Amino acid sequence: GGLPFFGGGYGTGKHAKPKPSISMTKSTPTDAESSTQQYDEKSIEEEQFECNGGTDELDDDAEPLCSLATDDSSSFFSGDSATSSSIPFDSAALYSLSKRVGDKPGEQHWESESQQKTFAWKQPSDPVVEVSEEPCEDDAGNLPETFWLDMCSQIKGGDGMNVVNLQLNPERNTGYNGTHIWNAIYEENCLAVDGSASGPMCYEERVLYRLLSGLHTSTTLSIAKNYYPPSKKKGRIDWEPNPQYFMDKFADHPEHLRNLHFSYVVLLRALKKASPFLYNYEIKTGDILDDEMATILLKRLLDTAILRSCHDVFSAFDENLMFKEQANSISLQENFKGVFHNVSSILDCVQCQQCKLHGKMAMLGYGAALKILFLPEDIYALSLSRNEIVAFLNTVAKMSESVREIRELTQLYWSTHTRLEKTTSSDQPVLGGGNMVSSSSVDLEGVEILDAAVEAVSKLAKQGLINESTESKLIQKAFQRHPELMVLSKHYGKNLRKFLNFLPSIDSELILGGFDDGEPDAIVIGTGLAGLTATLNILDRGGRVVLIEKEHRMGGNSNKASSGINACCPQNSTYGDFLESFKEDTIRSAGNSAKLPLIETLVENSESAVRWLIERVGVDLSVLAQLGGHGHKRTHRPRSGMVGAEIIYNIQRAVKSYEKSGMVKIMMDTRVTALKKKNDGAVVGVEVVSKAEDGKNKTLTVMAPNVILATGGFASDRSHGSYLEKYRPELMKMPATAGEFSTGDGITLGTSVGAGLVDMEKVQVHPTGWVDPSDPTNPGKILAGELMRGVGGIVINRDGNRFCNELGTRAYVTDKMFSHDPHYIKTKKWNITNEIPTFSLVLSASAAEGAKKHVDHYLNKGLLKKIEGLEDLAKWMNLPLSKVKETVEQYQRDAKDGRDQWGKTSFSGVPIDNLMDETFFAGTVTPVLHYCMGGLTINKEGNVLDENQQVISGLHAAGEVSGGV
Repeated sequence: GGLPFFGGGYGTGKHAKPKPSISMTKSTPTDAESSTQQYDEKSIEEEQFECNGGTDELDDDAEPLCSLATDDSSSFFSGDSATSSSIPFDSAALYSLSKRVGDKPGEQHWESESQQKTFAWKQPSDPVVEVSEEPCEDDAGNLPETFWLDMCSQIKGGDGMNVVNLQLNPERNTGYNGTHIWNAIYEENCLAVDGSASGPMCYEERVLYRLLSGLHTSTTLSIAKNYYPPSKKKGRIDWEPNPQYFMDKFADHPEHLRNLHFSYVVLLRALKKASPFLYNYEIKTGDILDDEMATILLKRLLDTAILRSCHDVFSAFDENLMFKEQANSISLQENFKGVFHNVSSILDCVQCQQCKLHGKMAMLGYGAALKILFLPEDIYALSLSRNEIVAFLNTVAKMSESVREIRELTQLYWSTHTRLEKTTSSDQPVLGGGNMVSSSSVDLEGVEILDAAVEAVSKLAKQGLINESTESKLIQKAFQRHPELMVLSKHYGKNLRKFLNFLPSIDSELILGGFDDGEPDAIVIGTGLAGLTATLNILDRGGRVVLIEKEHRMGGNSNKASSGINACCPQNSTYGDFLESFKEDTIRSAGNSAKLPLIETLVENSESAVRWLIERVGVDLSVLAQLGGHGHKRTHRPRSGMVGAEIIYNIQRAVKSYEKSGMVKIMMDTRVTALKKKNDGAVVGVEVVSKAEDGKNKTLTVMAPNVILATGGFASDRSHGSYLEKYRPELMKMPATAGEFSTGDGITLGTSVGAGLVDMEKVQVHPTGWVDPSDPTNPGKILAGELMRGVGGIVINRDGNRFCNELGTRAYVTDKMFSHDPHYIKTKKWNITNEIPTFSLVLSASAAEGAKKHVDHYLNKGLLKKIEGLEDLAKWMNLPLSKVKETVEQYQRDAKDGRDQWGKTSFSGVPIDNLMDETFFAGTVTPVLHYCMGGLTINKEGNVLDENQQVISGLHAAGEVSGGV
């Protein structure tokens, strides 16, 4: 949809009712300016320009369509007082203000002089940035940051400026033939860096071409959607579309539609980048009511969940990849801006006022978007004029509406056609009535596709897989040539299972049944992130799954994840990260246990994994941090919420969407007791115990050619004979972050059919689990994730000293903690009879702000305490003020030096100089069992291997149940 609340417009010498908060100015070049144009206007313009708007389609008394519509009120620049809107206000406050303002001084009803002064206003001017001369290169050979300030300078102001309301002048067909203008624009798009215009397009040239093509496409779509004007003699009350014109333009050129989407992505990225600036942008036009309404609507746009849901779109284009060719970087930038200026100037040759209005507004919107992308954020306030902001928002709306119009025009076309027909009309959008020139048919087997759709629906109905209401709805969609249904029928009409599976993608409200014709394609045991990911991938590929969970709730330990997910390099290449670095960090962490094939699979697929979570699952992972053990920023988390809870919520919802179709069967409160296998050793199913409705247990057998174990680790099983007792008995009294359900069930199932085990003794001890002051001895702890140290938290021992690099690996920090015990220093093994040590985790106010959602969560749970000043922090730690001051001041000095005695080189959230005025957040932490590195032996495809390293057919493992990574 569009942004109808941002109107605005260019003046043309006509008087128009002002919409001050949404207005722009338009100009005509002076003679001096025109004489210096790079193009001879006579060669571009027609010999004689007429805008009759198509006499066959218009009524006799209709105004020419190239003129601009106005209303009857006074000019915005006449000096009259701003008038209140006649549209009723939903807001009582706005309505009250409108009554007080009045049209004339005598009609104003202010309660006091103070109130009147508060709401008084004057006509403001746009901010002006003066650039005395073309900026020079700096000493390093780079252009200054201000180079892009004059991006919009060729969309010039001149004489006769008046305000035009864009809401009264929507873009539509005027009968104007702009082919010569577009040809000139495309010919100008050449970045001749080496002095030659020949050769293939460079990257920057392709970007500019696609932006111009996207604008051209958007304009053509507006013409097609608003092609035939209102006409009494034609019986048209409103503007009507021309779907045939749409097909003529784009049936053979889908790349033009892709360029429209590309342009929309660029604008959305600019909107996202400018959101903090726009959110606080002060709108002052002279009409306080319009200003307040526009401010509310702008913030509503920036706050909307729809805009937030587009987070993955913002990384689809990256302006930082432009101008990277070192040898020609400066020339590229200069040429890019020069071409943009020249293209902007060409629009002065457009003689249709309507066309010029929308063309110059869109180019000004483009220019503003490019300024936003190329300029530093701290100079937006000085570099963006009000007109540019209005044009930018209107151009975003224009592209948004164009994307919607593609679907609408497609549906309109196929509602009256069974095959594609193309006319031989010229490029000129002449209003010639409904008569088409002789056409040639391009048969796309439309009737055959329709037949396939009806046949598939008929078969589903006969098998009882859809009810009568759904059958009727689908048949209606088929005869209306519903685009998505036609495509689905073309490719999946002969595969009923997949056809049924994908129907919810067309209409989520369809009531569907499910196939009951045999075993599923896979059984997945466990509903943590690994199990749900495996399930959703199979479902998306048309497979059927039985998903089994022994608990009453999905998510497992994945629900608790807080710090993020590591990946290289979806969006963090700008931080210097690269795959080899990620691989080296992982190998270093694994030490002698490193298994290269598994590590390489993990690292090389990490980007696609994160992209899948963003694009398929719909999780925001836009925040990056550098956490323990990593050499770069590569830990991704949401801007709001805990990463584990966010992912599990979204992915389980995606999985459950397949339940109606019967593609997935979810069995909760069901424990797998055995794997079923054939004589040749292949695993072919499971035996389960499930609670029946009467509360009694019942045993079932479920068969499938694939069984996926995703049951997690064993860190919470302290029973006699447990894996923890067998492999790490000294850790039996150590608290754990894992849920009580983490008992190694999948490992037991795997070994029952001969699976091998690896690294079982490698139970990861995380250095920081919160100690709840209200229940300090509880063996179950809440994790204080790496994020708390990544944003700047420091760890202090009972003596008041720091003792490690807080950004080291978990194993490193834990070793430093355990090394406070003399026995551990000698044996490197924890003495089970010793008391588990505790430490203080302290964050400054700025560090806490970097993890605000987490800090608020921990404060609410009573795990963190907010403390004002260093003196109260020392009292909370039960240490002398002098000692705590010495430690924190040393940390401040280390941060300034860029390195401490333990090798820490990254310092975030350092406390302010005046420690007595600092606000601290502190809590008690202790080492906790967190993750079992060992488990079933697998290969890089996820197949479970036996003790001889041979694949066990039909058995797979994912997540913590598997070992070797």
